[in-house]
Formats: sequence, C-alpha cells, structure tokens
Amino acid sequence: MAKRTSVVDFLKAYRLYAAACCFRVMAFKFANLTICKAIAGRKKMHIVDYGIHYGSQWPGLLKFLSIWPGGPPEVRITGIDLPQPGFRPASRVKETGRRLSNYASQFGVPFKYHGIAAKWETVGVDDLDIDPDEVLIVNSILHFGNLMDEGVDTSSPSPRDVVLSNIRKMRPDVFILFIMNGTYSSPYFVPRFREELFHYSAMFDMMDATTPRDSDLRILVERDLFGQCAQNVIACEGLDRVERPETYKKWQLRNHRAGLRELPLDPDIVKAVRESIRDKFHEDFVTDVDLQWLLGGWKGRILYAMSTWAAADAILDS
Repeated sequence: MAKRTSVVDFLKAYRLYAAACCFRVMAFKFANLTICKAIAGRKKMHIVDYGIHYGSQWPGLLKFLSIWPGGPPEVRITGIDLPQPGFRPASRVKETGRRLSNYASQFGVPFKYHGIAAKWETVGVDDLDIDPDEVLIVNSILHFGNLMDEGVDTSSPSPRDVVLSNIRKMRPDVFILFIMNGTYSSPYFVPRFREELFHYSAMFDMMDATTPRDSDLRILVERDLFGQCAQNVIACEGLDRVERPETYKKWQLRNHRAGLRELPLDPDIVKAVRESIRDKFHEDFVTDVDLQWLLGGWKGRILYAMSTWAAADAILDS
C-alpha cells in the first residue's frame, strides 16, 4: 500500500477499469446525453463540475458538440477540485483546464475554463460568475461520497448539506448526481466492515470475470483504485475517513431536505445507456430504475445510482 504509482500508470489502470467495468461509461453517457438535451436550442452553456480531477468526462462531450447542428455552442467549465498537498495546491485543476482547452481548440468548440482549488462547501454562488444567458449544468460524478457528513461534527451543518444548499441557490437548469450506493459509512466499525466486505466482494468478482488475473494493470486497479478506498474505510476515523458513501434513498431524502426536486428520467436516455451496457460489457452487469434513479450493479447488487435535479422553488416547465 505504501508504493507510489505514477500518474501515467494510474491513468493506464483507470483505462483498464473503464474498459472492464461499465459504471464510468454509464455515468458519462447518462450525464452527457442529459446535458445535450438541456442545451437544445441554446448557444451558451456553463458546466460547474464538482470533483473534476483529470476532466476525463469532457473530451467526449466536446467532440460531440463539434458537430452540433447549427455549430457548436459556447462552452464554459468551472472545475472544482480539492487543493493538492504541497506548494502548488491548484496544479491539477489548472493542468486539467489546459488539457481541456487543447481538446476544445482541436474540435473547434468555443471554450472558457475556470479552475477552483478549494473545499467544496466553501465555494458559493458568487464564486461562479453565473450568466442567466447560459444553460447552467451542475455535475458531479462519484465524489459526493467523499464529502464529510454529520458523523464528524454535529455542531454545524454537514458539508454535504452546505454544498446541496449552494447548488439550490445556483438554480441550475439541471444538477446531475452520480453516487456510489453504499452503506459502509457507519461510525461503528463492525457493520462498516461487513458492508464494505459485501461491496468489494462484488467489485473483485467483477474484475475476475472481466480481466485476466496475471494482468499488471489489474494489480494497479485493485491496489490503487480499490485498495486505497478499502483501507480508508477500515483503518481511518474522523476527518481521516473520506470514504463515506450513502444509499441513493438517503441521498434522495438529503436532496429534498436541501430544497431540490427530482426530475423524471428521460426514457430515451435510459434506453441508450442500457443498450450501451448490454452491447459492450459483461452480461452480469445489471441496470434498473427506482424512484427516478437509474441504478447500476453487478449480479443483483446495486453499486451505483444516478439522477437529475433542479431547485424546488424554480419555475416548473409548462
């Protein structure tokens, strides 16, 4: 666990994971199709991406927008990422911006980027330069489960609720949320360990069915993607434990409490995502729909969930 992995090797392992496992592809396809539907007939868009990391979601969308009927819209992305340790806390979020700007230039898409390296709960509406002429998309793929919850400090609002409240104040056209469906955020070790064991049993079983055991990249996936997360859940407490997933039903209650309303799933988008998974991935991957969430899992165990939201007090579409 103490071995350090280079960024190049990490990205290679990530590509293997994305090829073997449908969940990232599922999330990106769902999100990007939702965005395309939201910007129909409009010429400007602003994406606020919580947890942008390396920005791997956006080259595919930029390429698709390059052939948009009537020409590509103007795209503005605000990438929010946690500060990196060391003397250059904004290095990753800025490098992501440079990379995405190069992609946009190659595809001929008008593009602006603003990177913010800060704790998510400290980023307010005033930091985002929201333009009412732009379609506003708020996007988060997977990383909401790393926000601190009520288990750390009960004397103040949890960062999760603060971020959701800030999103409501932005009044986005659509807020796209993709979360890990987990129940191993308990403050008590034994139930947390048991639930994590169930989760990672499914993940390792999935890797066994899709990837050769002698693959060096598979070892990187298991050590650097799965292993570090599993170790954090088992070995860390308080602020040191950053892996805190909740079930989609708990997120649903939390979102409603924050003043958000759930949008109905688009049947065409659901159909497109399901067909993509069926055609490209192992037959034991499953999809389902519940409470307007699109669910993804392995052999019946639901591991991820995604849904779309807007401010509850926004004017409803007629």
